[in-house]
Amino acid sequence: MKIDKKLYVFDMDGTIYLGENAFPFAVSYIKKLRRQGRRVLFFTNNASKSPEFYIKRLTRMGFEPRQDELLTSGDVTVRFLKEKRAGKSVYLLGTQLLKQSFADAGIILSDNADIVVSSFDTELTYEKLERACTLIRGGAEYLCTHPDFNCPTETGFIPDSGAIAAAITASTGVKPRFFGKPYADTAEMIFSYTGIEAKDACIFGDRLYTDIALGKNSGMTAVLVLSGETKKSELDGLSPEQMPDIVLDSIKDLL
Repeated sequence: MKIDKKLYVFDMDGTIYLGENAFPFAVSYIKKLRRQGRRVLFFTNNASKSPEFYIKRLTRMGFEPRQDELLTSGDVTVRFLKEKRAGKSVYLLGTQLLKQSFADAGIILSDNADIVVSSFDTELTYEKLERACTLIRGGAEYLCTHPDFNCPTETGFIPDSGAIAAAITASTGVKPRFFGKPYADTAEMIFSYTGIEAKDACIFGDRLYTDIALGKNSGMTAVLVLSGETKKSELDGLSPEQMPDIVLDSIKDLL
């Protein structure tokens, strides 16, 4: 099988690696795309780490990423805050690495903020959860970097950003505005960042409700790989609007 596009967008966890273990066939395929002059973009909803962290991880794994080949849901959220909420302060329920990324981008971080942003916080404490809920009940706007409920690891799944957001919503009754995949803000950022249109792009991912939904919603060719979260049986009963354009056991099928 051959996929002929100008832009290849790759999810990361479960698609090109699992935890600290890279899929060798993904390394080979991505290097082949670059040799052919194709544009490669790594996009992860996992905002618990900084872009610099992911560049170092991908480099260590052998993917040889360029600085302009990576975006995260945190980047999309920061773009929204700077363009649509300029000057507003933010209480960020996230890791220290994510907080540093927001601060470096000029976002005002405060414990008494106008906006609450929650994310995949692997350093979560009850105190932080309580503060976020108190601010939201007091009228703070609620945003969330991405909707993923679980994060795949070498040993199974762990609670992700969507699970933390669900706890906040259960306590406050307020649902957040989500960013990351599959939302339109992400597609718009990908196309403006690369200068490539949807018809000339494809996205590889292991999740139906984020990666594949982004492709289907935005007009990119949506390629599902079964190397991560989704099982083949989950495709039964999907509507044509939800069905991936291509289903692979893994990226290895393209080699």
